[in-house]
Amino acid sequence: MIVLAFGTAAILTGFILDTLFGDPHRFPHIIRLMGGLIMALEKALRRSLPATANGEKIGGVILVCVVTLICTVTPFAVLFFSYRFHPLMGYAVESLLCYQLLSAKSLKTESMRVYKSLKNGHIEGARKNVAMIVGRDTSVLDEDGIIRAAVETVAENTSDGVAAPLLFMMLGGAALGCFYKAVNTMDSMVGYKNNRYINFGRAAARTDDALNFLPSRLCALIMIAAAYLLRFDGKNARKIWRRDKRCHASPNSAQTESACAGALGIRLAGPISYFGVIHDKLFIGDNTRPIRAVDIIRVNRLMIAASVLTLILAIIFRLIILGVIFFAAV
Repeated sequence: MIVLAFGTAAILTGFILDTLFGDPHRFPHIIRLMGGLIMALEKALRRSLPATANGEKIGGVILVCVVTLICTVTPFAVLFFSYRFHPLMGYAVESLLCYQLLSAKSLKTESMRVYKSLKNGHIEGARKNVAMIVGRDTSVLDEDGIIRAAVETVAENTSDGVAAPLLFMMLGGAALGCFYKAVNTMDSMVGYKNNRYINFGRAAARTDDALNFLPSRLCALIMIAAAYLLRFDGKNARKIWRRDKRCHASPNSAQTESACAGALGIRLAGPISYFGVIHDKLFIGDNTRPIRAVDIIRVNRLMIAASVLTLILAIIFRLIILGVIFFAAV
């Protein structure tokens, strides 16, 4: 019960630290450690297994199993011994982990760099800035395309970067949050449908889809609630979400993008260039007005409001569990 109480406080502390400091680039970061592990294992597996479709698929499965095992057992062990040493030490370690598993401040900072470049008339600078947060070809984007890419990234990562980690931490503390981020990081590194990763990255992509199935849908509902609170078009957010939530190759990405498109009254998605290949993606939302640079500010407000609502939900859930345990013990 003491560990659960301090773990709940750690989630709140981690959220506050992320809000204040974001991701200091020179500070050791668990996500970068995960990325290094994934890169090293990929190289080792590709050297060890045959370069065939089946060999790459097997390698991808091994990658998922090994990375998730290491990235879950290691923080669990560290937290176990930290709490055994002293609850305050466990709280401090778990707070640091929770902080590094969240990315609301960094998402806002990086997307606002795109906004500032556009407001200053630096289109090329905006292209370079948006290239830091999206996986598509940004060299061909005009101003509307740049804005759309930034808005879509913030909308999608409201779930991947904030809500989903919070929900996994709500259920299993920082250790389960690390499990989620390990899978999510693998998907962002190897989950591409190109010649290099179509087979090797399949296991990571499908595991990520499975883990995000419920969080993405819950996050979409929370974004709709946030739209009402911010006096955006909550009614339209609900309408577009219900209509367009499946307008994406991914089973999850359109959930939050559709809620965002409806809340802001804009159209997102459509044909996109990935690695020089044009993908004819479906549009999400209605083209009721031109997209504007200020929509980057508005989507960040929506992201922050949804993040706070998710945090409140997570804290209430854990307090209820604490209350149940307390009264059961009495």
